[in-house]
Amino acid sequence: MLKFILPAIVVFLIVLFWEKICEKIYKKFNIKVNYIVLIIFILILIAIFALLYF
Repeated sequence: MLKFILPAIVVFLIVLFWEKICEKIYKKFNIKVNYIVLIIFILILIAIFALLYF
């Protein structure tokens, strides 16, 4: 039961504080987190499609 509740709480907190997280990372590294998340998501989709194709 605990292994389902803890990740749900972590995901909820990330979604809740996404703007503050992005802002802090942008100030520190001068890079937008949204672009990194988008690139990772696209790479995961490409890998899944490649695995399904072959």
